[in-house]
Amino acid sequence: MRKTSLTLVATSLACLLQGAPAHAQAFRTWVSGVGDDANPCSRTAPCKTFAGAISKTALNGEINCLDPGGFGAVTITKSITIDCHEVFASILNAGTNGINIPFDSFNAALDARRTVRLRNLIINGVSSGLIGIRITGGATVTGGAVFIEDCLIDGNFGGSARGISEERSGGGELFISNTTVRNMGQTAIQINPIGPTGAAVAGQRISITVDNVQVQNANFGIAIGNNGRATINRSVFAGHTVAGIEAEGPLAAVEVHVSNSLISNNGIGVQNATGTVTIRLSHNEIVFNTTAFSGATQSFNNNRVQGNGTLATAPTPIGAASGPTGHQ
Repeated sequence: MRKTSLTLVATSLACLLQGAPAHAQAFRTWVSGVGDDANPCSRTAPCKTFAGAISKTALNGEINCLDPGGFGAVTITKSITIDCHEVFASILNAGTNGINIPFDSFNAALDARRTVRLRNLIINGVSSGLIGIRITGGATVTGGAVFIEDCLIDGNFGGSARGISEERSGGGELFISNTTVRNMGQTAIQINPIGPTGAAVAGQRISITVDNVQVQNANFGIAIGNNGRATINRSVFAGHTVAGIEAEGPLAAVEVHVSNSLISNNGIGVQNATGTVTIRLSHNEIVFNTTAFSGATQSFNNNRVQGNGTLATAPTPIGAASGPTGHQ
């Protein structure tokens, strides 16, 4: 009788072990330059790459870096944080994209936050990279927010040749702060919520906040398209062949507010290219551009515009000179 009971217990334990997962997802996982993606990505057994760690990280969890390393390109399909602050953390994206964020691959039913947070990453295209960070989706999963903080994106000259490319069609938010985007073959920061053959649909607006961002050496510094609404503050747009700041809205209205920023040494400082576009300027330095302005812009009468090759289309003052609109 005792032998039979022991046999039953052993059989039950074996079944339980067979049904249990090898490694449950953790809310915090780790990568290391000397890790292994076969590991559970724990503090004592870290993974080697972000791609290896993301499948072992729970929804709304966080991937951190134990030590310096190159952690590889990654596609993010759920709300997650990748934070390597105080550690040198690199992605080399030669011939490909560094980070893909396809929101239509998120689980709309389970992933209520739809939020991706990227912090202290160096994304280097080593001259052949396509896009540093590409954000897509919106056909089936709308909304969502992306935070890019304390990052450096450099050296994309292949394909689209962009630093950050926001291409969602279903609305959402993008926050970029304390970040440098430089040396791009085309556009450093591209915002185009609706594709070239799309049509304006309610709810498709992308709201962009750019604060303390250095954007240098591309064809366009930042280009904001259909249904984009951008607030730019304390930033630098310098050394761009075509334009430092460009906006066009042939399919849907665009609004841009630029304050406390330096726009210098560009082909055109601020360009209103086409369509329904409103560009407001406050407390900016617009200097040493070949052409200061192209197309209609609005000024709060407090910008400094000097040393440009030509002024071209002067901004329209907002309100009376003695009490500009918006001053309280």
